[in-house]
Amino acid sequence: MSITPEQATMFQDAFGRLVANVENVLVGKTFVIRLGFVALLSEGHLLLEDYPGTGKTSFARAIAQSVQGSVSRIQFTPDLLPGDITGVSVFDQRRGEFSFHGGPVFSNIVLADEINRASPKTQAALLEVMEEHRVTVDGVPHPVPSPFMVVATQNPIEQAGTYRLPEAQLDRFMLKASIGYPDRAATLRILDGAGVSAHDTVLSPVLTEEAVRELIGYAREVHVDPSVNDYVSRLVEATRAAREVRLGVSVRGALSLVRAAKTLAAASGRHYVIPDDVKSLAEPVLAHRLVLDPESEFDGVTATSVISQLLLEIAPPSDRLAV
Repeated sequence: MSITPEQATMFQDAFGRLVANVENVLVGKTFVIRLGFVALLSEGHLLLEDYPGTGKTSFARAIAQSVQGSVSRIQFTPDLLPGDITGVSVFDQRRGEFSFHGGPVFSNIVLADEINRASPKTQAALLEVMEEHRVTVDGVPHPVPSPFMVVATQNPIEQAGTYRLPEAQLDRFMLKASIGYPDRAATLRILDGAGVSAHDTVLSPVLTEEAVRELIGYAREVHVDPSVNDYVSRLVEATRAAREVRLGVSVRGALSLVRAAKTLAAASGRHYVIPDDVKSLAEPVLAHRLVLDPESEFDGVTATSVISQLLLEIAPPSDRLAV
């Protein structure tokens, strides 16, 4: 069963209002903003890696403010403990038993700021909740709210005192994006508003939690032609066979690409996925999942260049895909 063209049009309108709302804070970065909401409405997570001062935290906060739900921010530091994220069981003397006190992860949008500054043990506290949307403490599962998304930030330049995210955790982020510096026109707009700090800007929510859950349901039902699934499968298999790659894309990565493409199709007003949806998302969904051969890295090969080359080599389906 697929969504109707009318439902796809409604999805496109709601998606556009979300993007326009965040553009009040992040000027001139429409594509990156769209990626953020693709992750949210695909039930995925977003990793923002960029230089200092490019607006990573402001972007994450703007996404959270655009959705009428609970928001929490965790500043990752070397002394942060797993219980500081997930919560702990506390003994209640009056009742004579332990009760669970949930941590900041029990929010709709969780901003994990500078995630690579925490120890691997603390980073691992997010593994279960990012995959299964629940936290297990003392053998008891505790579900997190829906919708749920982790927006993590990290600085690729300042590596002192940081811990590189392991492949298992990188694989749980549906999308990795970089905001980059604004162009001259956007910079001038930003400077015109220099009297107001981005942190002082409070955006009005565009959608309620229920409306977000409805859009998530629509995104799940977008039609994917078997030839598109075959295209994604061939792309993923090619990453594993590429001579520059030591570890290719996992099955989770292939699923993430299809789910994200379905959401992007609906955001474009379509009830079906086309190969261009896959192409436009291949780099942000797949590149961070590759582990390159050290010799290739030394020669200047990047994960992005590998994905770009594979998109040129792997032929997309050409048949009409509308239903």
